[in-house]
Amino acid sequence: MRKELALGMMRLPVGADKKIDYNATNTLVDYFLENGFRKFDTAEVYHNTESEHAIRECIVKRYARDSFEIADKLSSWRIAADGSAEQFFQKQLEVTGVGYFDRYLFHSMEERLYPEAVEKRYFDFIFEKKAKGLVREAGFSFHGKPELLEKVLTEYPEVDFVQLQINYIDWDNPAVRAGECYEIARKHRKKILIMEPVKGGLLANLPEEGVSMLKTVSPEASIASWAIRFAAGLEGVDTVLSGISTMEQMQDNVALMKDFQPLSDEESRTLARLREFLHRNPQVECTACGYCQPECPVKLPIPGFIRLLNNTRIFGDTPQLINGYKMNVHTPDECIKCGACSKVCPQHLDIPLHLASLARWAKGK
Repeated sequence: MRKELALGMMRLPVGADKKIDYNATNTLVDYFLENGFRKFDTAEVYHNTESEHAIRECIVKRYARDSFEIADKLSSWRIAADGSAEQFFQKQLEVTGVGYFDRYLFHSMEERLYPEAVEKRYFDFIFEKKAKGLVREAGFSFHGKPELLEKVLTEYPEVDFVQLQINYIDWDNPAVRAGECYEIARKHRKKILIMEPVKGGLLANLPEEGVSMLKTVSPEASIASWAIRFAAGLEGVDTVLSGISTMEQMQDNVALMKDFQPLSDEESRTLARLREFLHRNPQVECTACGYCQPECPVKLPIPGFIRLLNNTRIFGDTPQLINGYKMNVHTPDECIKCGACSKVCPQHLDIPLHLASLARWAKGK
């Protein structure tokens, strides 16, 4: 059985200058298309606003328009105070060079963004672009509570799809309630796209005990494949988005989705035990989406700091983590606690609080 896979242009390979490595990205894009997949996902904010440029250079300039599909997003918080959705959209068309978007989403719908979306008629704007042929399918990505999802789908039944954050660790997480959101989308009979199936890579880098649980049952399977199979195996799921940085990840994802096999009953029980184990190891629920970085006046590498903090909680004070921390140009105690990062965080994290926790750990080393 084949399942649809979309390449998320959010975690592309980068060079020593931290810029997108176009040659390495071309190699990934070529392999992806050669194996029969055609869906790509981007946003203006990804890769510090470089992702849309990569779409143009690595895909649009190198392949016929009917050989690929592009999803882009209306990131309302990125529209300038003196700007408009129309200007934002037209710039995206210009930067990507696509001519039209196969899917266009209101980006990161949540409670704080919904009132403005209604007031400024952002959904109507997207529907109008669809009517003009500039958008093929209209939808939204969602990071809010199930109650809001119910409200949006009821008030805007015209949407073609909803993109949900679903993975096995968030399925019954009270902060995310992924399972409830899934059931609501199913009730409204919407096409479901899944983002963060591996939770920003966290579910591919489990502690040793967690790896052992999975390897005992399926020694040859990659750790990430368990997470992707959980998400892709859900009924009604149309596409799974995967952020891919290396050819090894690409080959694993492609092989998995071309010959897709849902989880067996034994594997499902194993994941249930793994969830219980991971819940005993509290981590900051950061997916490394990077939305916070452009907003930080100090330009702190926030996702990297949060990842480091989580690793210290799992692995302790290892020499690798201590040395890795010392390689950073910035330190977490440079945070001025302005809260700009938390305002755009889809996970609603108190980022300054977590950076302070990392700073306390670092002072002890």
